[in-house]
Amino acid sequence: MKHQPTQAVPRERLFSLDALRGFDMFWITGGSYLVTVFAQYTGASWLEPVVEQMEHVPWNGFHFYDLIFPLFMFISGVAIPFALVSKLEKKVPQVELAKKAVSRGFILVLLGFIYNGVFSNGFENPRFASVLGQIGLGYMFAALIVIYTKSFKQRLYWLGGILAGISIVQLLIPVPGVGAGVLTPEGCVNGYLDRMLLPGRLHGKVFDPEGLLCIVSAVSVTLMGSFAGHFLREKSTNDQQKIKMLSLVGVSVIALALALSTFYPIIKACWTVPFNLLTSGIGFLLMMSFYWIIDVKGWKKWSFFFRVIGMNSIFIYLFHRFVDVNSKLLFGWTVLLGDIEPVISAAGSIMVVWMLLYYMYKKNIFLRV
Repeated sequence: MKHQPTQAVPRERLFSLDALRGFDMFWITGGSYLVTVFAQYTGASWLEPVVEQMEHVPWNGFHFYDLIFPLFMFISGVAIPFALVSKLEKKVPQVELAKKAVSRGFILVLLGFIYNGVFSNGFENPRFASVLGQIGLGYMFAALIVIYTKSFKQRLYWLGGILAGISIVQLLIPVPGVGAGVLTPEGCVNGYLDRMLLPGRLHGKVFDPEGLLCIVSAVSVTLMGSFAGHFLREKSTNDQQKIKMLSLVGVSVIALALALSTFYPIIKACWTVPFNLLTSGIGFLLMMSFYWIIDVKGWKKWSFFFRVIGMNSIFIYLFHRFVDVNSKLLFGWTVLLGDIEPVISAAGSIMVVWMLLYYMYKKNIFLRV
């Protein structure tokens, strides 16, 4: 019987979008660990700051690793104009697109439950918040805003309202016994709302980085990604104008984030507005860079490694949760390799998984939600 792919790859797509998504996923599927073990093997002091960037900051501040999750949200927003606005222009009913967005959101929430093991331990002390759930709900609400607004300006109003609302809640709403604007793990209003309204176990004990208010922040990041997608899809502008627009917006948003951070800290764990702006600004600049190099200049070959990962991002995220890929066991590597063994093993594990993704790519097998 001939195999039927889950979904064919569209003929026309932004290669840069798939590559950037794959670049993003690479770091949480072995890339950061490879950098760490390589630094340990070489003992090079100049790599110490790089290794530090491969970990989340404890609370206040920003490392490269803090970018990975919001960048994925931003990228999912970039795809919205291509996936939804194009259909609206073809007179596909809004309610039909809304149903698909809501369905996608709740499927990802369900997959998040599975990822957390909610159904595997008898509901004993479960954690309901999840990365996949935040991705699903962030995308769902951002998509609904795009579907039911008539203009780009209206979407800007929505973004401004969401960011202003988050700021008011985080800075001005008092937490009983603590006060307002106390952005600590125990004092931030995010944790207070999670403890009061979010059932189950919280990842941070007194707060959850994928909690209720963080989901609202994820909507804002996804919506900003949709603005990048809007610029890229705009037919009345040429490539150079698109690159200038993405660059200008990216630099401006980063500057605004840094200005606000002088009194409103950049904190990933509670997704403060400066954090949302900073990561979105970086998203604009990365999207611009990948678009210019891959889709404008046509330098595509180097990006194939990342595109294979990016076209099955949800699959690889779930795969790494449930399958322990140990290349040392697969290939019989032993301590005879000496000190370099962890480096070879880490690189080998990445390539084993990549070959699986490459096989799926060749067979047109893509996990779509």
